[in-house]
Amino acid sequence: MSPLPATRTWTVDARHSRVGFRVKHHAVAIFRSGFGDFEGRYEATTGSLTGSARVDSVQTFDGLRSRMLEPDVFDAERHPTISFVSTSTRANGSGVTVEGDLTMRGVTRPVVATGTVSGTSRVRRYDGSVNDHFGLDLELTIDRREFGLDWNNELLDGRLNLGWDVTLELSLELSAPAEEDDGAARGE
Repeated sequence: MSPLPATRTWTVDARHSRVGFRVKHHAVAIFRSGFGDFEGRYEATTGSLTGSARVDSVQTFDGLRSRMLEPDVFDAERHPTISFVSTSTRANGSGVTVEGDLTMRGVTRPVVATGTVSGTSRVRRYDGSVNDHFGLDLELTIDRREFGLDWNNELLDGRLNLGWDVTLELSLELSAPAEEDDGAARGE
């Protein structure tokens, strides 16, 4: 039995989710950042996962943030979003593999993300509404040059400042209005 929900449309609860990335920096450490404005949806009947993040919501200190929006990095003016559309979603136990198309800087490439699924739980919200929730944690590594993100500079010892491999990290909590007869856990 799949841990993924079998019915309904589930939406990402952005307040309880994170869309981030990490990359080797100065050839010695890991730089982490993320996006503050993102959305996503899981269509359970088709197993389709889609989502996008606004590039200009990248979260870092001001000087670096401005630099990341420039044409030779994210090119936020011409390419304001990064998007994903799944082509296959397979669950095995609590593990999940999601294949799909990632679009960044106007370039679309196939990618494979792996991770875990947890849930569902039924929650009564502060406004009295009842929703079902499930968690989806995914990770994938891309070569940023395949998306036109080939800016780099040399350190004083000749090594490259930034790594080519970037790991995308998604920690998603998805929710849907509760249905009385769907068998979801009752975690009020």
